[in-house]
Amino acid sequence: MENGGSNGGSNGGEALPNGNAKAVQALQRSFGEVQGILEHNRMLIQEIGQNHESRDAGGLSRNVALIRELNSNIARVVGLYSDLSTSFSGSILAKGPDDAAAANKRPRPTQ
Repeated sequence: MENGGSNGGSNGGEALPNGNAKAVQALQRSFGEVQGILEHNRMLIQEIGQNHESRDAGGLSRNVALIRELNSNIARVVGLYSDLSTSFSGSILAKGPDDAAAANKRPRPTQ
């Protein structure tokens, strides 16, 4: 996600293999969804804090529903991260040990 870059068609000027481009797009989608949930949680927390400070009976009872929603959102974020982890691990294991070892090797400088 570099500044001014296109959405997932290149990596430093080199084209990504089709499977990698799809994986990057899936990561971007998941992280975007997580970001949206976290931003919503921030607003919920602010409202909970305001209701708590006001000590208004209606606001305090509303906090029960807001805290339940916050808890549900946190569970969704945990689930999304779990799915990302599983997906990433699966893609690494699918490459096989030879591909994974080759990906970790640095090219030797020419002499």
